[in-house]
Amino acid sequence: MIDAHIHLDQYAEKEQWHILHSDVEAFIAVSMDLASAKRNLQLATYYPCVKPAFGYHPEQAVLQDETSLFQFIYENASKMVAIGEVGLPYYSQIDRESHKRLLGKFMLLAKALDKPIILHAVYEDAIEVCDMLEEYEIRRAHFHWFKGDRKTTERMKNMGYYISVTPDVCYEKEIQQLVEHYPLSQMMIETDGPWRFDGPFQQQVTTPHMMNESIATIAQIKQLSIQKTAAILLANTKHFYRL
Repeated sequence: MIDAHIHLDQYAEKEQWHILHSDVEAFIAVSMDLASAKRNLQLATYYPCVKPAFGYHPEQAVLQDETSLFQFIYENASKMVAIGEVGLPYYSQIDRESHKRLLGKFMLLAKALDKPIILHAVYEDAIEVCDMLEEYEIRRAHFHWFKGDRKTTERMKNMGYYISVTPDVCYEKEIQQLVEHYPLSQMMIETDGPWRFDGPFQQQVTTPHMMNESIATIAQIKQLSIQKTAAILLANTKHFYRL
């Protein structure tokens, strides 16, 4: 398995150790800000299975020092696999126009560096982000933990964008319906850890082993064997991130 989206630097050191010594092949370690990006780069130095992505999470105050973050990304472009996590602030609604301008800059950066972009864009925000992706002519887009209407889903599917599914696929009907309609060939799995989940995972620390349950649920929905489903999801992630 590959965890296609995890905030690895946000875990306590002991939890990081256990996660990094699990049987997961790789972790796409997304960043919240410059300090987060530096921590993920440090983890990647010690653990080759950590594949860092650098960006600025939109559900927080607008980035004040763009220069330092963008300079860091340029200087370490060869060590990262993607720009991320970036997007629009759906839940906090903090200064959307400023975040949108910043997202445009990240898209230009992703295009200039020939890197995929990892997006936080759900529901109606996804429509706006799809417009931007088409405007900037970006095809390698990964919508993590995506949620949205059927029309947007069809648009994303036709554009070749990838989604990743969290363990909530095991108990959330909305996500199960998304998996039913989205091509398995454009799908990955993630934990978004240390974010915690409900259902069978309630009150548990989020760890990669939960993705086994995600795979089993996806396999059931797609009416495939667990082994074949796991192999396809793994191949998708390697292909998308050029691992």
